[in-house]
Amino acid sequence: MPEIGKGTSHFVLVGLSIEAWDWKKQDRAVTAVKAHYGLANSEVHTGWITRRYIEQEKIPHFVALDWPTRRLQAQNERNAQLVRVAALKGPKEAAELRKSYRKSQEYIHLTHGERLDFLRELADLIGSWGHARLFSDSIDKSSFGTVPPTTPPREEAFTHIVNRFQRYLVETGDQRSIGLLAHDHDDTSADRLTQLMRHFHSSGTMWNNITRIIETPFFVDSRLTVGVQLADLCAYAIRRYCENGETDLFNRVYTRGHRSGGKTVGMRHYVRGGGCACTICKDHW
Repeated sequence: MPEIGKGTSHFVLVGLSIEAWDWKKQDRAVTAVKAHYGLANSEVHTGWITRRYIEQEKIPHFVALDWPTRRLQAQNERNAQLVRVAALKGPKEAAELRKSYRKSQEYIHLTHGERLDFLRELADLIGSWGHARLFSDSIDKSSFGTVPPTTPPREEAFTHIVNRFQRYLVETGDQRSIGLLAHDHDDTSADRLTQLMRHFHSSGTMWNNITRIIETPFFVDSRLTVGVQLADLCAYAIRRYCENGETDLFNRVYTRGHRSGGKTVGMRHYVRGGGCACTICKDHW
């Protein structure tokens, strides 16, 4: 079960609901922000954008350089580091480093501060979209100790998000209010989530029949799909808040959490023992 005992302390799955008639306007707004930072054709991969790039810190007066010069000098530093790693640790380690560098290649012309500003602008955009709704399920993996849960966290989170999206569609529109799901392509989970959705269509979830969500999830390449990239940004913001209490990005997107009856019903933070003192738990319960 890959979600348990590895990497971060929380597993977070996010769904960002965007109305069809708003999509083009919102897509143009995102494209404008990306273009402002020289990232018009680049994927927004939040985890790689927020990292420190040590090679930039080795370049004198990096912040004063123009973008082409920054990119050239940062790439030169990376090439030199690849040569050093190959000589000291061997070709396998150099290949791994090269793979890592490719993940952040699109962003090396921006300082760390500029990259964070870029994410803040995107988060502010999401927070300003009055018709958008955020659905999330955050699971504290330590709640299970050393015993894996019966239902894997990914399947548990997916079930909750599908159920909340169904309720939202029922509560906010007539029978013509229909939704579909676009999911980042993942060979390890695509088949299982497709099977789950087929089961939901035939038998419902524990709480609701699924009548307003069509088909099974459409698995897409996140590099080409802005909506999935924005969901990734929201997932990063929520995970960093649940794990470390970081509020900068979280507060900017949290306003879009689906609310009903005075509670943020679209978002859950699962912690063994019935919740914690975080904003999600307080507003959910």
